[in-house]
Amino acid sequence: MNKWVFILLLCLMPLSSVMANDGKDSSLVLDLRRLGLDFSKTQVRNAEYYTTSPVTALSTSNQEYIKGILDVILEYNKNKFKWDNGILLEYGKTTLKPSNAPPASDESADKILLSSNLSYAMWDFYGLKIGPTLREAYQTQFSGTAGNPRQNVIRSSLGVSLFDHKIIKNLYLVGIYEYDMTYSNQKDSKLGAELGINLEYTVRKGVKLSADGYYREYFDYTKYIPTDLERDLSAVLRLDTTMWGNFTMGPYVKYRLAKARYTSVYGSNFMFGISFSYINKFLLK
Repeated sequence: MNKWVFILLLCLMPLSSVMANDGKDSSLVLDLRRLGLDFSKTQVRNAEYYTTSPVTALSTSNQEYIKGILDVILEYNKNKFKWDNGILLEYGKTTLKPSNAPPASDESADKILLSSNLSYAMWDFYGLKIGPTLREAYQTQFSGTAGNPRQNVIRSSLGVSLFDHKIIKNLYLVGIYEYDMTYSNQKDSKLGAELGINLEYTVRKGVKLSADGYYREYFDYTKYIPTDLERDLSAVLRLDTTMWGNFTMGPYVKYRLAKARYTSVYGSNFMFGISFSYINKFLLK
């Protein structure tokens, strides 16, 4: 529990400086990006090669399920600085109860991500800000699966970011350092690079198309842990249509492709479904 308290305090540290600064050129916004349910169908390939992987999306089975999600960001802007602190929670689980066998459960989504991203706008080209970015994150899960431990990773990155455009909300290229504590007796440090993107486009009033994704490539490890990933790609495309007030509904597709160190075979997860969400922004300062 002490670890959780420490991590939460790290993510919320900017609040102290925000509350102490009464400058008129600053703003504090609570962006509830998504609170809702996803009704999904997933198609997994080569899951037999990833049964020992702590990455749920690669080790799960083909199924239909309901996933709950919370995605919220505390956004602080001061002069040319932008500081985002976010919490992302995803969980989906299917339990089969056959009459002649014990119940069997399969977690299809399990993610806890606490993040803190600081960017500085050195240049501004027609609303597209460009500058250095520093990103910190802690990623884990609610529980392990099939005897596998919970994923437990601290990730730091430094690079350049394009952000706050009408369409390009964020486009970054960073070098990453990961400290992997998934296996308590085999802690591992990794070096790599990451390219990430977040796009939003208003098709018409009440209809928004968005895309999120990243690609990570790892170059160096301090230990050989077979389940470590060498490459990792994740992409989501979503269409949100306002139904009533701040409640939206729309289709989405998500694709995950990755390769572990112990195999030459790529594991993949293709997911599609319907999302029901509550989306809102609250101006705090």
